[in-house]
Amino acid sequence: MRRIAAIERLVHVACVTALVFGSGMARGDVHAAPSPVPPTGATTPGASPEPSAAKLAAVSSVDRHAAQLTELSDRIWAYAEIALREHKSAAALADFAEKQGFNVQRGVAGMPTAFVATYGQGRPVIGVMGEFDALPGLSQKAVAEKTPLAEGAGGHGCGHNLFGAGSLGAAIAIKEQIAAGKLKGTVIFYGTPAEEDYGGKVYMARDGLFDGVDAVLAWHPGDATQADMVSSQAMVDLAVEFRGRSAHAASDPWNGRSAVDALELFTHGVNLMREHIRPTSRMHYTIVAGGDVPNVIPEYAKAWLWLRDWKRSEVEQLLARTRLLASGAAEMTETAATVNVQGGSWEMLVNETGARLLHANLLWLGPAAYTEQEQAFAKQIQRATGVPEGGMFTGVNPLEDQPQEGGSTDVGDISWIAPTLHVTIATSPKGAPWHGWPVVASGGMSIGHKGMVRAAKVLAATMVDLFERPEALAAVQAEFKARKGGVKYESYVPPGPPPVPKD
Repeated sequence: MRRIAAIERLVHVACVTALVFGSGMARGDVHAAPSPVPPTGATTPGASPEPSAAKLAAVSSVDRHAAQLTELSDRIWAYAEIALREHKSAAALADFAEKQGFNVQRGVAGMPTAFVATYGQGRPVIGVMGEFDALPGLSQKAVAEKTPLAEGAGGHGCGHNLFGAGSLGAAIAIKEQIAAGKLKGTVIFYGTPAEEDYGGKVYMARDGLFDGVDAVLAWHPGDATQADMVSSQAMVDLAVEFRGRSAHAASDPWNGRSAVDALELFTHGVNLMREHIRPTSRMHYTIVAGGDVPNVIPEYAKAWLWLRDWKRSEVEQLLARTRLLASGAAEMTETAATVNVQGGSWEMLVNETGARLLHANLLWLGPAAYTEQEQAFAKQIQRATGVPEGGMFTGVNPLEDQPQEGGSTDVGDISWIAPTLHVTIATSPKGAPWHGWPVVASGGMSIGHKGMVRAAKVLAATMVDLFERPEALAAVQAEFKARKGGVKYESYVPPGPPPVPKD
């Protein structure tokens, strides 16, 4: 998808704020729609001018459950379980959902740690996603200097302990409004594991768990707060293997056919190809197997390769060219090549109408507030990591001109099945390294807790909009259909469950 940030906006942020709070101005009057969808001319609904009783009650519910959500998040932070090993983390979330009255289905899509929690009946059906996997090797205490909690252990360097608990808090707030008769429909909380490795949502999407959902919401911890208007990168995950014939490297090397020779030719080809791909494309690999000892001609070699671009169509072209490279390397060395697609994710299909709903609710909730001690904590982390000491981000970024950063997410797959509304909430100091100890430290103390509660509130408030205002949901769905066009979603993951690791 072309860079949304590069699209010329024709109005000022203040005008956008007026629009989303119910000015009734048409979308076509505001700005050109992001590529590739032309302006529809439909009215863009935003948050209601005055919050409804259900919205106020939902936000109040988050406050009422804040202590429980914080305790839940801290437990998951301490467990720090990595992809598909999140047994305690998944159980903590699923058990809490069950106690709140949700019907919980565990072990879905062939993953022991994946679950779905449902409450209500009928339409609309609104889903909210929660993650809970940690990253290996990032153990850290909740202090403002690098101090492992347990050397070599995992840590929540992407804030997923906050993600799962915050999203569940929003789902509970909606469940309570359905139970009280203030909202009608169904709310679903998706417990989605292994985002950092296998892409659990892709397996759940492949197995139809998001089919028939009217809209899905998600958030992610970050160092700033904004309703997200920028896509992610599509990605395909490949295993490229070569098989040859072993022989003694000194006495009869002519009888051998080196798989490593083939692998070296293949990776050389990949690196030569870099000159002849689009600037938006990325190719990165590692050598998984490359022989054992020098005096044996290696009969097996393997590379693990990721291909990315902002457009899935470009990724498909890279994949086709990579297959040719593997075939050519095998032919030159009289070996056999195998290219296996192990997984992958689609780019995010941005929903601007949904982003405006989220943005309006962020503005309605007001700026974040931090104590002097919390800002001092943030600045100490920034000082330790060599970034400007500005402390925590407190405002809301405008919808316009959001920077486009590299990265892929399995949320992208869901966005091609149902309209997906995504928001980022500040939970870590501005500019501090991500997937690192500063995020772990912040996610285990009050800075992260405040961001989690804020995320739960904006998700809950926006879900109330979708439940209460059919015209808002209809506009979100209309944009989704226009952007998607005739594209049919197909998962990159092969049949069967992911390779669940042995504990």
